[in-house]
Amino acid sequence: MKDEFTNPLILLEINKNKKMKNNINTAIAAFTLSVLFVFVGPIVVLADSPAVINLGTAGNFVILSKAGVSTTGATSVVGDIGVSPITSTAITGFALTLPATGSFSTSALVTGTIYASDYANPTPTNLTTAILDMQNAYTDGMGRAAGVTELGAGNIGGLTLASGVYKWGTGLTIPTDVTLSGGANDVWIFQVAQNLNVSSGVHIVLSGGAQASNIFWVVAGQTTIDTTAVFNGNILDQTAIVLNTGATLNGRALAQTAVTLDSNVVTKPSPSPVATPSPVGSGSQASTPPITPTPSPSTTGSGSQTSSSGTTLSSANVVALQAQLTGLLSTAQALQAQIAQRNSMSAGVSSSSFGQLVKNIAVNLGKGSRGSDVTILQEFLISQNKGSGARALASVGATGYFGELTRSALAEFQANVGVSPALGNFGSITRGYISTH
Repeated sequence: MKDEFTNPLILLEINKNKKMKNNINTAIAAFTLSVLFVFVGPIVVLADSPAVINLGTAGNFVILSKAGVSTTGATSVVGDIGVSPITSTAITGFALTLPATGSFSTSALVTGTIYASDYANPTPTNLTTAILDMQNAYTDGMGRAAGVTELGAGNIGGLTLASGVYKWGTGLTIPTDVTLSGGANDVWIFQVAQNLNVSSGVHIVLSGGAQASNIFWVVAGQTTIDTTAVFNGNILDQTAIVLNTGATLNGRALAQTAVTLDSNVVTKPSPSPVATPSPVGSGSQASTPPITPTPSPSTTGSGSQTSSSGTTLSSANVVALQAQLTGLLSTAQALQAQIAQRNSMSAGVSSSSFGQLVKNIAVNLGKGSRGSDVTILQEFLISQNKGSGARALASVGATGYFGELTRSALAEFQANVGVSPALGNFGSITRGYISTH
């Protein structure tokens, strides 16, 4: 699966084989019961959300680094900061104040507390555990089985992504806004073998109730969030994390080397993906309520969901959630009805009919084109079944969006029938061939 995706109503439109219909029914059931999405724009649809990555005690920190944390400008950090095995001398730009207890320090730039390996006990031991937990979380994240690989050839700008595990064997570039669409319990894991680069002003947008605490960017190379970008999720980086001037991070920066800030806003997300004890024990300075970890359902005893203070969700919250669920169920029913209608309309269209339909396409088509003409062209290419390109396109179906899979299938068709040049564009030469055959 590459970048051949669009609105799910189009994605599901003319897939007539039994396996695809079963997948549609399964997706609708899951949508109705727990993972309810309203999709717009190009999208990747996955069947299941992965389990959350256990951050352990590393989840208590908004920034955790083995090599130091530095800042310039008017940075604001909401959450705790920790460095180990490097000492507090590697925390620069924060104007630290070390209280008499000596187990943590404070800064006017930080709403929270700051810990370093050279502070008083039990901080060194707790930091050692947190660093190990961070490294274990990175290993866990990188080891998850991927549902989608090499999406967009390492460029996911403009896409809307459902929950799942995504993997790239190279670097990942985000040059334009990306939307993560899913429910409050859905999880995204992005595995990046090289660098992650987010361009200036780009937003990682959350929709449908998606939570930053359930998003994990697992990066082997350096993560760079460029100027004024707004980034959501936990960054588990084997190398460095760099936030350029004015960038915002709603998540965690957990780096196995250094974290560099420049006039940034960094906020620990709530709820936390894993409930853990305070890193310095009962005598530590408490963080502000927005950054206190929320216990996971497994820690709440009889099954009631509790807040970070241990209180049960209010009846008002329950009513609001029920209202949201009712609305989403209505959306699911409407989608199902529209899918049934579209399938009914497309029933009875034979493969041979696609050849007649494609002859009526009067416009040039290329990568990025959308609409019914693209759908007809895709159906034609699938029906011709000229090779691996057509089979790859068939695995996704006729989406109405001309992406890399359509280009490859069309180029394959052109090469097989002798249309030259076989570049994968639909123009006068290909139109002329089809019109006479």
